[in-house]
Amino acid sequence: MPERHREPYDSVLDLIGWTPMLKLSSVVDGARTPVYVKLEFMGPGGSVKDRIGIGMIQAAERDGTLKAGGTIVEATGGNTGLALAMAASLKGYRCICTMPDKMSSEKVKLLRAFGAEVVITPTAVPPDHPDHYLQKARAITAATPGAVMADQFYNEANPQIHYETTGQEIWEQSEGRVTHFVASAGTGGTITGVGRYLKEKNPAVRIVGIDPEGSITAPFFNTGEIGEGTPYKVEGIGNDKIPGTLDLDVVDDYRVLPDQVAFAMARRMTREEGLFAGGSAGLMVHGAIELAKQIDDPEAFVVSLVCDWGERYLSKVYDDEWMRENGFLERSRRTKVRDLIDKKNSDAPELITIEPGTSIRIALSTITAHDIGQLPVVSDGSCVGSVTESSLMSQVLEDTALLDRPVDSVMAPPFPVIADHVDSEEIRALLTRGNAACLVSTKGQLVGIVTRYDVVRALTA
Repeated sequence: MPERHREPYDSVLDLIGWTPMLKLSSVVDGARTPVYVKLEFMGPGGSVKDRIGIGMIQAAERDGTLKAGGTIVEATGGNTGLALAMAASLKGYRCICTMPDKMSSEKVKLLRAFGAEVVITPTAVPPDHPDHYLQKARAITAATPGAVMADQFYNEANPQIHYETTGQEIWEQSEGRVTHFVASAGTGGTITGVGRYLKEKNPAVRIVGIDPEGSITAPFFNTGEIGEGTPYKVEGIGNDKIPGTLDLDVVDDYRVLPDQVAFAMARRMTREEGLFAGGSAGLMVHGAIELAKQIDDPEAFVVSLVCDWGERYLSKVYDDEWMRENGFLERSRRTKVRDLIDKKNSDAPELITIEPGTSIRIALSTITAHDIGQLPVVSDGSCVGSVTESSLMSQVLEDTALLDRPVDSVMAPPFPVIADHVDSEEIRALLTRGNAACLVSTKGQLVGIVTRYDVVRALTA
């Protein structure tokens, strides 16, 4: 095992940077060009934004705009806010973050855990609207004495810290062999800073941007026209404006990918590579793998990023129901109780019942005539009891006088009732608890009966 962290550190901030680089194996699907990822989630704040959080604070301290006891305000997708809050907690600053409401609940809770104050704003507003998270942050800064806005979208300390650290690390970890760097732009700091450094070292290095479908960055790069963005689900990357920190002159190519591939790749990376990644990493890695297949050169060296830790997306990317609701996973066709009713013999009535005062003789005749094994006893539309063929016959054999008595004198407890839209798994559970059958209701009305035989027949069909 390589020796790492042999000496203790004085501050958690000293742990920022020099994240490991890993070669992907399974998710590349046989691509000959190797694809590597920089594991930014292994920083102390769990994301690539650790770097710019401390970088922007130190820049504000140096130029004198941020003084002791001051307030740091930022418009954030969550990770930059967390990096700022982490550093602020150590340096004694107050931290206020504005965040669009599309961000995961985990990010909000993390920010508050570090002591940040969080202001949630609507996602579906134009960039110049006062409720836009960037405009809201500016308003809070103006109204708060001693406040400084980190302003990651326009703060040159953002790309500069990536030039000084991330770019240098990628160059050294690849031993200067890197040929392609693939990244997305949120603020644009990473792709700008890394791109500048790598191109200074080797102008032949290709910088490739990956944009979520709905963002305006790639369309602007490819056409020169600023259009209107549309909503998308990937967090932390893409834009409805062009950030001041994004230098498109260092970018050679910009590609667009849909949310679907981002989330699918993130989940694959977790299950196949052991990398618990967020959706933005999924988008970039998918783009990097597509590029690697196009290059088809085992001597090339493609590098991308795993920006943050997947735990921040448990309520979204890693929640099957959220994925289905948003059209990213197909809903499996589960058998409903109504399906079991529909599969029964169409010649037989869906529900045969008797009343409490019906004689046992008539009850047995009904059972025999319809070739059924049980009967619900119903009064005023509700099941009040039940009888089965085996139980009635055994009792009559012991005492024939029972034939003319009403069934309510010998009936068992009522069958359970279940709604017709419920998953058939629930009725199976009920039938294993000593119930011979279950009644089925539609809008409160009894409409059918399902027995153990019906369920087993459906399972074996």
